[in-house]
This record gives sequence, C-alpha cells and structure tokens, in this order.
Amino acid sequence: MARANDEVAALFAEYADLISITGGDAFKARVYEKAARAIGGHHADVSTLDVKGLQQIPGVGRSIAEKVTVYLRTGSVPAVEELRARIPAGVRRLTAVPTLGPKKALVLYEELGVSSIEELTDAIHQERLRDLKGFGPRTEENILHGIELLRSSGDRVLIDAATDVAEGIVAELSRVEGCRKCAYAGSLRRGRETIGDIDVLAAASDSEPLMRAFTELPDVTEVIARGRTKTSVRTTKGLSVDLRVVPPDSWGAALQYFTGSKSHNIRTRERAVHQGLKLSEYGLFDAESGERVVSRTEEEVYARLGLPWIAPALREDRGEIEAGLRDELPELVQERDIRGDLHTHTDLTDGLAPLEEMAAAAAERGYAYYAITDHAPNLFMQRMTDERILAQRERVRELDGEYGRRGRRGGMRLLHGAELNIDAEGAVDWPDDFLAGFDLCVASVHSHFNQDRAALTRRLVRACENPYVHIIGHPTTRLIGRRPGIDADLDEVFAACARTGTALEVNAHPDRLDLNDEHILRAKRHGVKFAIDTDAHSVLHLAHMRFGVGTAQRGWLTGDDVINTWSLTRLRRFLRKTPSS
Repeated sequence: MARANDEVAALFAEYADLISITGGDAFKARVYEKAARAIGGHHADVSTLDVKGLQQIPGVGRSIAEKVTVYLRTGSVPAVEELRARIPAGVRRLTAVPTLGPKKALVLYEELGVSSIEELTDAIHQERLRDLKGFGPRTEENILHGIELLRSSGDRVLIDAATDVAEGIVAELSRVEGCRKCAYAGSLRRGRETIGDIDVLAAASDSEPLMRAFTELPDVTEVIARGRTKTSVRTTKGLSVDLRVVPPDSWGAALQYFTGSKSHNIRTRERAVHQGLKLSEYGLFDAESGERVVSRTEEEVYARLGLPWIAPALREDRGEIEAGLRDELPELVQERDIRGDLHTHTDLTDGLAPLEEMAAAAAERGYAYYAITDHAPNLFMQRMTDERILAQRERVRELDGEYGRRGRRGGMRLLHGAELNIDAEGAVDWPDDFLAGFDLCVASVHSHFNQDRAALTRRLVRACENPYVHIIGHPTTRLIGRRPGIDADLDEVFAACARTGTALEVNAHPDRLDLNDEHILRAKRHGVKFAIDTDAHSVLHLAHMRFGVGTAQRGWLTGDDVINTWSLTRLRRFLRKTPSS
C-alpha cells in the first residue's frame, strides 16, 4: 500500500534538513530536497529499479541512486544515520513545529537548552527568546501558532496518504470470499483534508473470513482489538483502521451511519424520532413495533426520512438538511466535469518532467485544454528569463497544433501561461505589454508571509485588480500542518475577486487544499468563480485533481462555479479581462 518512493522521498527530505541543521553545504541540501521531490513524484516504483534505472530520474545522480538501493536493501543509509547521531534528539523534536526552521531550533537548543515542545512553550511565555538574535515578539507569535498547528494535527495524516491506505485495504478485502460489498466511510469518505483514523465497512453473512484477512494484511503491525463485528488494527504508517462487518441487508443504513459526521447523524436521527422511527447502523425501524422499514441503500434511508440522498461531502450539518427539504441541494461538481488543468509546472522551473511529458499525461486524462504555468522571474531561484519563457511559448504553440488535431472535437488545446509572484506591494512580474502575450496568468504569494493584515489584504486586492491576473493561486499560502495561512481579510479579497472577475484557486495538492472548504463557502456567497488546479510539478501530481474536486464539493461548488469545467470558448471569454473590469 505504501510506495517505496514515498519512504525514500521522506528519508532524503529529512537528510536535507539534517544537512541544514548541522551547517552543511546549502547546495548539497538543495540537491537532496530536489531528489526527494523527484523520487516522490516518479511514476515507477523505485524498488524495481537498479542504479542505472534510478539515474534516469531527474535530479538523481549515481551517489543518490546508490543510497536509494542501500536503503531499500538494509532499511537505513549510513550518511543519514551519521547526521542523526550528531544532532540532539531535542533539536529534531523542535523541527516538527511548523514555522520553526532547523537553524532556529538549533539556536534554541544551544542557547536556552530547549529540547521539547513544552520547554519551548514555557520559554516563549517567559519571553526568554527575545534576547536571541533573530527572535522577537512576532517570531514568538509565529512559533506559538506553529505549536497549535502541531498539537491540533496530532496523529492525523493528509488525505492522500489515508486514501492510499484505505483503497489498498478495500481492494484486498473485496477479494475475500463471502464479501458482498466493501468501502471506506468516515471522514475520509466525506473528503476531510486530514484523517485521524480510517473506517472500513464490509457486508457479509459471515464476518470471520474478513476479520482474519484484515488482521493478516502485510501492512498491519498491531491488532488493537478483534471481535465479530469490529476489528481495529494499526498499520506501518501508524494509522489506526477499524473494520466493521454488517449483514448485507443492513449495508445502506451502516454506510450512512459510519460516514457521519456526528452532527449530521444527530439531525437525521432527530428526523427519524419525529416520524416515530429509530435509526441505527442496522436500519430504520418502527419505534413501536421494532419492525425494520428500510436499510439496504442510503437512498432508501434518506427517502424514508423525507430527504433526497445527500452527498457525503455535504454531511457536516452546514445547512444540507434544510437544503434537502427545500429540494435545493447543489448538483456538485464532479471530477468527470473537469475539462482542463490551469496551473501546472515543467522542468523549466521547479517541475520534474519536461513540457512534452506533462502535455502527454494531460491528454491521457482526456482534457479539452491544458495550461503550462511555470514560475516567473521574481522567484529568483527558478532562474526564469524572458528568453526562456518565450522559447517555451513557441514550443507550446507547436504542441498545441499537434494536440489540437487529435481526436474528436479538436482534441486538446494547450494554453501558455505563467505563475506570477505577488510581491510585497501587490505588483507582479513583467510589464503589461509582456503579460498580454500569455493565454492566462496565475498570481500567487510566495514570500513576505508575515506582513500585517492590512498589507497582506492590499497585496491580494491589488493583484486581483491587475487586468492580466486571471487566477489567484493557493490564496492563503498554507501548507497543512506545516505553515499557517496568511492573515488577510479574506472577505475583502473575495469581494475584490467578484468585482474584477478574478477566479480563486482551489489548489488540489494534498499539502495545500487551498482554499479550504469553509473559505470556499464564504467566497461563493460573494459571487466568486473558482479554478480547481493541481499545481502539478510532476506527471503523478495531475491525479491530485480528485482531492481538489472533493474540497470543492465540501464547499458546495457546482460545475458552473468552476471555470475549468467550462468549454474553451466560455473560458476564453472569462480570460478576456480588461482594465475596466
């Protein structure tokens, strides 16, 4: 279930951090950071590759390839173990705090003797950090917020990791003889951005074969509890997974019950009580006679309660019951509705694959259009120049001619764009006459995250007002569990987007999911349009679209709300933003 690529990527990302903490060569650290991204995003399983095959991965030279093979053979890499041994465990614990980098963690350990989150919290409250160079009240505030993020995330994992585990388990159990149905439920089925534990539901007349197969799965490290109807295990990834087995004729009621949320289930049970019924995981029963009324499908359960079927993404008690009673539930956007991806990268900047491979992968997904939006020059580390972006445009136009003639209805059209940087004042890369040559521009905040609320708000509003900015990318800049969103007046930004005809991105990368569902709900009330984009830096990242769509569904978005579900003709009209808009 867990990919060897992900394990190796995590190891090299840690190695890069260890190099930084020990004051090692910054270039070497960046090499391992890039290798981690490349390996994590590589399509082939690295455990099947030899040294020569590994060297075909961009950014992986012979030395790194040999470390990969050593790790896969022995479970460790001497160079990594050596650096781990040089760094006090306390420093490594501190680096888990979002917003606290490795160098600052080392200073805190060496200067103040701080080696735990609790000691760090006490030191901040005692204002001991303020005497250290590079620390101050704002730094303390950021670190405290990072500690809150760390504690709130607890043992939760990102949705992609949980989905990978859950889908593997469901696939294995579905093959067990006697299993009639199997699916995951809980917060994962509702599309929450982080998952605490996984709920798997199966229908069978005899639960024993399923329970036995479940406990014998290769990634199970511990059986926490085992019973006839419920068994709980822990996996190699540290995730807890519960398997519940119900009779086949209880499937619908059980799926509704174990999908949740708790608050949504309270509302459905209340409706049952008001109708003289009782709702449980085994069915909807007559309260007086105990006779089962319905239970086989979720649709039957909801219908008997006087409701249409409610999509799992909406089951958070945020008005879905009332909307259902009024027959006003939205027709939620689906992944099949997406006609193109409007924010992606190639190896011209920080992507891992060349333009040709990214375009071919997009075409494989059946897209009607696809945008290349590499980084603009103000993100200096990407070394973009006018000449390089114009050469890319020429190649995009050549490929557009090729893909546009393929298949039905004109095949796939390629759009040439850029991801611009919103600077500290709200300006973006390149003058207007140069920007006019792009098909579309995404503009994102990549720096100066700690400006005050008014300055951050002005930056984003000014970017919206730029006639050549069509989409605000990852609007809050958050990295889930690692970096908080910026402190801007988002309602003012949402109003500016609606006024200027600027779309807001729902960034589908599992690390971001930015905007989140609550922000989407608020922005939609302002009349904003959205773009669900992957921000793909590799071919594999294009598949993250499913997570962006899931987040959009949680924000009640329909296809009409999302500009990349539209026809190319309608999309181009939207992109004809003018200074007077």
